[in-house]
Amino acid sequence: MRHLASNPHLVTKSIATGYTVSRAWRLLLKDLGLHPGKVLQRAQLPGDLFSRDSATLDSLQYFSLLTALEDEANESGTSDSMPLPLRFAKAMSADWFDAALFAALCSVDLNAALLRIAKYKRLVAPMTLKVDIDAEHTRLTMDWLDKTQAPPAVLVAIELVFFVQLARLATRSEIKPIGLVSVMPLGQVTQYEHYFGCKIAAGEMSTLIFSAVDAQRPFLTANHGMWSFFEPALSKRLHDLDFQASMTERVRSALLEALPAGNVTMSTISRKLGVSSRTLQRRLHDEGSGFQQTLDKVRVSLAQHYLGYSAMTSAEIAFLLGFEDPKEALIYSQQVFP
Repeated sequence: MRHLASNPHLVTKSIATGYTVSRAWRLLLKDLGLHPGKVLQRAQLPGDLFSRDSATLDSLQYFSLLTALEDEANESGTSDSMPLPLRFAKAMSADWFDAALFAALCSVDLNAALLRIAKYKRLVAPMTLKVDIDAEHTRLTMDWLDKTQAPPAVLVAIELVFFVQLARLATRSEIKPIGLVSVMPLGQVTQYEHYFGCKIAAGEMSTLIFSAVDAQRPFLTANHGMWSFFEPALSKRLHDLDFQASMTERVRSALLEALPAGNVTMSTISRKLGVSSRTLQRRLHDEGSGFQQTLDKVRVSLAQHYLGYSAMTSAEIAFLLGFEDPKEALIYSQQVFP
């Protein structure tokens, strides 16, 4: 069963400490006919959030904001029966995009755009993207950095809609995915399938599949000079994000990436982080944590995630949590899954 551990879709990348709130949110809400103050009040967030120069949200706040956005849209009195994510697509404009997303529009095609967004997505949202490109298709798989909290269904739908609308906006073509999987049921499924142009399947990871022809269709918005302008600032933001992370967060991130392959010794994680094992232990101790304590917490949160969103057995999950010895895996599974 060790082959399960090599599934790349089960690997989670770095964890950010906060996600930038762009002022473009004000434009988005205006175009959707929603009042920013009411949305923020519902989400129990500061009323001046969208006016701040460097506002950030953690995962739970980000999820609360999207839930509040949907609730406000549902109670705004509009006669539009279209689901909020499809209203989002209908109104979507390059004016909304912050640097990370606008840079995607500067790409030569959808393949290049998805790779750029995958690199910088964690600056603006608590999610990770995996892009697989081959001769026949391009597969985009979405996952969430915080395994302890399921994302709201409206956010899953918005992300699926966004990437399709991005392709259509940049190519001015009615691009349709050839496959679509949603980790959560989407209400008003008929309207969604009409928009996407394909059936929606249920699965463990939200996934979009585009044909190679569509993924390589030239972006009419391509602008290498603009990308050259944005790229240094985006790279610096990523560097600053990693630099500011605590050692506990960095270890947690490295463990999430290494666990499915079983590489979870302290020496292995130390090498990945570019520090000695002694420095790693000291930094974790200073933060009131420890390597084994952090490893145990990551395993428990991942176990809960797999139990809630997959049909795997406890033994299979135990192997995905980095146990090489079947007996050790069995003991752990009996302790965590009584």
